[in-house]
Amino acid sequence: MEYEAVIGLEVHAQLNTQSKIFCGCSTKFGAEPNTQTCPICQGHPGVLPVLNKEVLKKSVIAGLAIGGEIARFSKFDRKNYFYPDLPKAYQISQFDLPIVSGGKITVNYKDGKEKTFNVTRIHMEEDAGKLVHPDDKAIPNSYVDLNRCGVPLIEIVSEPEMHTPEDAYLYLTELKSILSYIEVSDCNMEEGSLRCDANISIRPKGQKELGTKAEVKNMNSFKGVAKALEYEIKRQKEVLSSGGKIVQETRLYDTDKDMTFSMRSKEEAHDYRYFPDPDLVPMIIDETYIDKIRNDLPELPREKKSRFAKEYGLTASDTQILCTDKTLAQYFEDAVKSYPKQPKKIANWIQSEVMRVLNEQNKSITEFSIPPSDIGEIFKLIDKNTITSKIAKQVFAYMLESGKSPSIIVREKGLEQVSDTREIESIVDKIIEQNQQQVDQYKSGKTNLLGFFVGQVMKQTEGKANPQVVNELLKKKLD
Repeated sequence: MEYEAVIGLEVHAQLNTQSKIFCGCSTKFGAEPNTQTCPICQGHPGVLPVLNKEVLKKSVIAGLAIGGEIARFSKFDRKNYFYPDLPKAYQISQFDLPIVSGGKITVNYKDGKEKTFNVTRIHMEEDAGKLVHPDDKAIPNSYVDLNRCGVPLIEIVSEPEMHTPEDAYLYLTELKSILSYIEVSDCNMEEGSLRCDANISIRPKGQKELGTKAEVKNMNSFKGVAKALEYEIKRQKEVLSSGGKIVQETRLYDTDKDMTFSMRSKEEAHDYRYFPDPDLVPMIIDETYIDKIRNDLPELPREKKSRFAKEYGLTASDTQILCTDKTLAQYFEDAVKSYPKQPKKIANWIQSEVMRVLNEQNKSITEFSIPPSDIGEIFKLIDKNTITSKIAKQVFAYMLESGKSPSIIVREKGLEQVSDTREIESIVDKIIEQNQQQVDQYKSGKTNLLGFFVGQVMKQTEGKANPQVVNELLKKKLD
């Protein structure tokens, strides 16, 4: 039987506020355990939470950025469950009246196709603490760090409309890009600022009813999500094909073994006994507030891609790579501003040379040592025939080493392009004299050997000869 996977994603994004959602404790990452807590986030009896207005604002920004409907009336609810790192034994979240309903995420595939996935809702909630398990097996204790307790989150819930791991990967990549552009979260997965749980089931192709789902957790990268989904689709198909039944459960993904394993059974839905939080007043949001935030929205990834294609003549592949990361897009645009004549070549250079170095050094563009204006200057020197394209790569390497500008490096290293016709002509004559056999073959009709002669001249001049002059002289003499 042919099966179809159905995937829905729940993404938790930590909002980049300076203080927590209901108290004034810091949200800074990496502090000593339990040093960023107070009676409110520790869940002491009788304390009163107060909503951080930046949390509401950033949640509305996120909702507008994905085209969602902002609730004019919203409230907080208590989600009751016991867990060691949840000191109140309930989590303040949102149930039936979330801050955002609906929304869409549109993704692009390598073959040029486009697909839009619907978002069910975005709601605000507080994070729980963190359990710490010592490596020392002789001490079978676990410790609780409450620094994360009360850190503001938005949960972005998709409709179960994805069918492949690629769908999920592209959805997450686009969502992260949007959240970064609107600057509501730093989206740092290593620090837990962006976390994803995936619900996945399979069903016979053509069937409308959903199959029994498994929830997969513990995925710390988008590639990890895709790999976990690949494994889980294969596992569920094998279970059904062998006559077994899928059990509703929560599973964890092991990156080392590249497999999922059962964490706990989830045969019955939890009864969280949601009810409105009596300590927090409902939120009434007026049109003026929403309109002001909408008018202040920055250029979003899809808008930037469209503008880059129109203004700079970039391909869909170019814009996809350059615009996914807001800081990389800005680096490209700053480089073009410094030298507007070659936007396409600058885009190619950033994608090949700059990104190669970033990958080798495991750095982001914000940590790159070469300013964007120096990339523009490279192409200015090429267009002025000061250096050749081949020499440009040498200049780039020296720039990485020294931090000096291209013009200074060219002058200090004597890398100026040789355009003196008499100097190049003497080298051309010498190359022709040394390669008589190839000359005869060229004259007998093998004109593609021109490339061989050009290569020999460039080698002799260490890549500094003006290619146009070289080509003209060789053609003239060989013909």
